[in-house]
Amino acid sequence: MSLPRLSVGFMPLVDAAPVIVAREMGFARAEGLAIELHRAPSWSSLRDMLAFEAVDAAQMLSPVPVATALGLGGAGVPLQALSVLSVNGNVIGVSRELAARLRGAGHGFGFDDARAAGEALFAVRDAPLRVGVPFPFSMHFELIRYWLDAVAPGRAVEIRTVPPPLMAEAIGAGEIDAFCVGEPWGSIAVETGVGELLLPGRAIWAGAPEKVLAVRAGRAEAEPARFGALVRALWRAGRWLGQPGSRTTAAELLSRPEYLNVPAEIIDRALTGRLTISGRGEGRHVEGLVAFHGGAAGFPWRSQAAWIGRRMAARAGLDPQAADAAARAVFRSDLHRQMLSGIGAVLPGASEKIEGAVESDRPVAAEDGTLVLRRDRFFDGRVFDPSRPD
Repeated sequence: MSLPRLSVGFMPLVDAAPVIVAREMGFARAEGLAIELHRAPSWSSLRDMLAFEAVDAAQMLSPVPVATALGLGGAGVPLQALSVLSVNGNVIGVSRELAARLRGAGHGFGFDDARAAGEALFAVRDAPLRVGVPFPFSMHFELIRYWLDAVAPGRAVEIRTVPPPLMAEAIGAGEIDAFCVGEPWGSIAVETGVGELLLPGRAIWAGAPEKVLAVRAGRAEAEPARFGALVRALWRAGRWLGQPGSRTTAAELLSRPEYLNVPAEIIDRALTGRLTISGRGEGRHVEGLVAFHGGAAGFPWRSQAAWIGRRMAARAGLDPQAADAAARAVFRSDLHRQMLSGIGAVLPGASEKIEGAVESDRPVAAEDGTLVLRRDRFFDGRVFDPSRPD
């Protein structure tokens, strides 16, 4: 008997792991669902594949559904986020030439101090800093703007769009000076000798929702059985990925030509958080470089959508209250709870929280038992309270 099918789009990134693992390890089949995976060449093409029904669901940049709700970005079709697929996972890198300047000025590439790294960048770069990000509506963009605006307000920064697999090529060609990109493409810049890694994204915001499971608005309500099975399969895949013993197998799966087509050893760096940051072989260990499970990693917090929405509204000159309401509505914590009911998922009792307030692991009340929230601090110590206006 054939199973109900759903087509899911993805980009060749380590944080596509949940959708790949859900298919390859049988979690979707166990939920009575067949997943067809479709790899996209860029985020704009993947967004359009979803908007125009070429796929039923997609691994998506967390700000894209928010941007669409605010009338930004050109997609036109309302989108919703049913789950967060990954937390963190980005790296910030610089060109080989800029890295040499930084080292010459005494920067030690400590990999954990965002303020020191930002100040060092501006100290050695007189011209506007050209930074590549994968898409204008992305957590990469938000992290770069938050970081550099806080470190050096008013300093000129040019942010350019470069698809992730082309990031190393762009920095090698001198088109950009720095980048923020999801793994393994930062490590590819190191491997090809064109760049060095400066920071992990989590050094800027330790709890950034990176990718979400996005669907067209109304689809999940219209077909709760199929989409519920997908959300449960992805939750099970995330739980499997969170087990240290799964990393070798996961890296081998993701390395296949139809997925990332990158050596498993490089993918393993992101999954373990043990990165090589330069051609000299220097290593750095980043706990939680990318997270798929634990600490409510998959929960679509409406406070995170509000953080994204308010920042977009401020840049675009939109009404902040209207933008706030529209942003919150696209992170469907209500549907997420319904779809994971009865499978043992520990979910928070609230749908919002103060972002950036957790300095170390903190137990909080959950719907069933206790949930341990993970560290989610912003590098500058600020917090975002969704109940208060900016």
